[in-house]
Amino acid sequence: MKLAMWSGPRNLSTAMMYAFAQRRDFDVWDEPFYGPYLWMTGLAHPMREEILQSRPEDAETVEQRLMSPQPVGRHVYHKHMCQHMIDGMPRAFMGECVNVFLIRHPARVTASFAKGYPQVTAEDIGFRQQAELYDEAIALGQQPIVIDSADIRRDPEAMLRALCDAVGLGWDPAMLSWPAGPKPYDGVWAPVWYRSLHRTTGFAGPEGDLPPMSGRLKDVANEAMPYYARMKEKALKAEKPPL
Repeated sequence: MKLAMWSGPRNLSTAMMYAFAQRRDFDVWDEPFYGPYLWMTGLAHPMREEILQSRPEDAETVEQRLMSPQPVGRHVYHKHMCQHMIDGMPRAFMGECVNVFLIRHPARVTASFAKGYPQVTAEDIGFRQQAELYDEAIALGQQPIVIDSADIRRDPEAMLRALCDAVGLGWDPAMLSWPAGPKPYDGVWAPVWYRSLHRTTGFAGPEGDLPPMSGRLKDVANEAMPYYARMKEKALKAEKPPL
């Protein structure tokens, strides 16, 4: 199985990658298209030069690797950022993947991303692109899965069990925890974006109230909100245990 997890930034996507990496039957790949995205856009992201040096492949080469056969008995988890899939990025590989869409409230995403990239725009956080990619998976005849990060944080085991069941995987309790510190499969950008996660050994608890928003950041979150609301309607629900 090639499991493509489609997320925006600051959305539990790295924690989910860590969870799947704990399975003995999974390999993981952190943001395959980040290098081509920076080459094609010219954006001045933190650690831009280090990222480009670590990810020198063009987009077509990345896609070829994504479509490479897996060894018998092995699965792979691709942690994709929706905002990376700009015009010109290949998408044919989606047809070979189980596509899952990880969502989070735009106010939380915007406030968190702005701490590391203050000039954040709606295009940077990927909600529009996520909805478009969902539609592409539907057009391929798939039944893509949507899962809300708030639901995962509220009950990690129930939601991860539901996700495994939805994609045809057996449950593995190892997914609920990981060792603290950097991981060998982290992208080179981990020192900027993963520092707080490196102090954890499992999923954080439920989030509190939404962060206060004003000015330009509020406009960014509001622009993303209709896409989030549409995806939220499709979100996976965990089955309630029998009484």
